[in-house]
Amino acid sequence: MIKPVELFVGLRYLRAKRRTRFVSFITLISLAGVALGVAALIVILSVMNGFEGELRNRLLSMSAHGSVTGPDGVTENWRELVDQIAAYPGVAAAAPIVAMEGMIRSGRELRAVLVHGVDPQYERSLPQSPINLLEGDLENLSPGSRSIILGRLLAVDLGLRMGDGVVLLIPRPVGDGTLRPVLKRFILRGVFEAGLQDHDGLLALINADEAAAILALGDERSAVRFRADDVMSAPAIARMLGERLGNGAITSDWTIENASYFRAIRIEKMMMSLMLSLIIGVAAFNIVASLVMVVMDKTNDIAVLRTLGMSANGVVRVFFVQGAVIGWAGVLVGVVLGVVVAINVPEIVPVLENLLGFKIMPGDVYYVTQIPSELEMADVATIAGAAFVLTSLATLYPARRAARVNPAVALRYE
Repeated sequence: MIKPVELFVGLRYLRAKRRTRFVSFITLISLAGVALGVAALIVILSVMNGFEGELRNRLLSMSAHGSVTGPDGVTENWRELVDQIAAYPGVAAAAPIVAMEGMIRSGRELRAVLVHGVDPQYERSLPQSPINLLEGDLENLSPGSRSIILGRLLAVDLGLRMGDGVVLLIPRPVGDGTLRPVLKRFILRGVFEAGLQDHDGLLALINADEAAAILALGDERSAVRFRADDVMSAPAIARMLGERLGNGAITSDWTIENASYFRAIRIEKMMMSLMLSLIIGVAAFNIVASLVMVVMDKTNDIAVLRTLGMSANGVVRVFFVQGAVIGWAGVLVGVVLGVVVAINVPEIVPVLENLLGFKIMPGDVYYVTQIPSELEMADVATIAGAAFVLTSLATLYPARRAARVNPAVALRYE
């Protein structure tokens, strides 16, 4: 427990005398370093959280939160399954899908394609319709119309315009385990943009009945996908659906299907945190250096305090107070600065772009043209707590060194 006299002396040592101005300058540098490191960590993690949220939204813009697939990739009685999944707590809506891979050709251009057979009637039931159509309408995908909707980049690569014809080459599995190519001609009736190259440059939409006919599925579907009220609850819902449905049902969710993307972001966040933590580490070493110089300057004062009856632990607490105030003040300033900047990143970046005369994220290079920011209080608390601990530990060595001052030796020539 810190006594009032120890608190008073520790705070008093923060005030510089004329001959110790350099020590005070080092102290200010230490405080500024801690504040800068904490603020930088908060801002960078908030921006990384923003990019993670933006990526998640774009990944889910053309896919569902989770899916249920029958054995061997074929889902029978899918209408009953759609109703059953849609009635599950936490599920907003469900819709069938037929997924297949193949090639798409227009003229001499040939590209790989991922085809989703969808039912417009069920797609309309999905909240916040995920398909951002630039041209055409989802209703064009009526049964027997041979209509297709392509991603913007895929349509550009193939040199297509509305009304142009394309040919799908889809390998159909046959009974002996081999594949038989199926050629079908479709007419471009729409173009969508999801804002993600894996969707815009690879995905095509056709009617579910026509897709099922290509794979000879009859009235069956590949899977039933669902959207949850809360996207973060989708993994738990998918797991519970798998346990509830049984019968070989295979469930998946967006965290599994896009695991590589989010793993990459987690690694980037970890590496950025480690690198920026070095700023706080350097500031902590500055605190150690400044306190060591204070101990050397206050040797006689420490000896007098010991002579007057202050214990060695009391001297430790005096210098702990001094170092802790420096570190904690830096953490407090850094948290306030970091939170303010993180909240206002979307407004600050355009100002900097105007001042510097260039775009940080130009639209012709990146899908995301604005730097997003998503402040999470858990990150703020973790950063502040870690900085508190680090700066507090930085005071221990100088404080223990001060406690080892021998009063008799220090005052021998006084």
